[in-house]
Amino acid sequence: MRNSQLGRLMAVACVVLVGSTLAACGSSASGSTTLTLYNGQHEQTTNELVAAFEKQTGITVKVRNGDEDVLGNQILQEGSGSPADLFYAENSPVLEKLQENGALAPVDPSTLNRVPSKFNSPKGDWVGVSARVNVVVYNTNQLKSDQVPTSIMDLANPKWKGKLALAQGETDFQPIVTSIVTTYGKQAALTWLKAIKANAGNNIYPNNESLVDQINKGRAEIGIINSYYWYRLQDQVGSAGMHSAISYFAPGDAGYVVDVSGAAVLNSSKNKAAAQKFLAFMVSSKGQEIIAHDDSWEYPLGSGVTTARQQKPFSQLQPAPLTIAQLGDGATAVALLQEVQLA
Repeated sequence: MRNSQLGRLMAVACVVLVGSTLAACGSSASGSTTLTLYNGQHEQTTNELVAAFEKQTGITVKVRNGDEDVLGNQILQEGSGSPADLFYAENSPVLEKLQENGALAPVDPSTLNRVPSKFNSPKGDWVGVSARVNVVVYNTNQLKSDQVPTSIMDLANPKWKGKLALAQGETDFQPIVTSIVTTYGKQAALTWLKAIKANAGNNIYPNNESLVDQINKGRAEIGIINSYYWYRLQDQVGSAGMHSAISYFAPGDAGYVVDVSGAAVLNSSKNKAAAQKFLAFMVSSKGQEIIAHDDSWEYPLGSGVTTARQQKPFSQLQPAPLTIAQLGDGATAVALLQEVQLA
């Protein structure tokens, strides 16, 4: 082979090599980042958000699903070695607990500004994404609407003995106990817990899905849930299969609690910039529209988006005037539940 031919071949090879390297680098820049999300929220909502975010950004999100309290404690145990970049919680107390332990990174101000400040971390370490409201669910074959109590404290009345259903092991229940403590004091909350435990008897269920299903089937008459569990059951069985309804507590009642789901970037994350992009997407118009139309029946909180579902508008809710700071980390509620052996 002549030197000139060899030179031309080498030049072509170099161009091909350089081109391949650049192509690989371009692919890496757009799609090689992988985020790990510890997800304590409902899987269907999270999966839709993740799919849309991956499509928009090219960033991969690996999801680990589990109970929010379990995942929160796991993050604390893992410390700086946690593989998680993000945490998405169903309720604010677990996020506040992580914040108190220094596990969360500050959220970008532009992301926080997309959500009314009262639904965000008081210290700016997590952002509110969606909300739910606590209601009474009752069997319509056994109770009329005017027989349903309008105060959560009334459920301690002995007339509900054997008729009340509880799913107090759900993290949704902790904010209710905290609200009662805030409104009436710790001793009153303890007395109330003992009374509802006696009233529930054997009607103790592992989760809210089971509770609303059992009330709908007439195996219990009344219970406390987040409203979206009832709507989701209606989606599953159809209107003809519904033998239950929901009722709102009196305005400002201690049981009328709005629960906030939120998300955060972990301080230990090695991919903070990409993780912040995921938070921003969650509360963007596109992310919030997913929640607005999703089967979860939750209320979107950010970017001025409102629910597309046929339920009571979020602006018309009249919950107890509790702040995120007052709901706290749930420690007092957990202690009281443990004291009466409901946790």
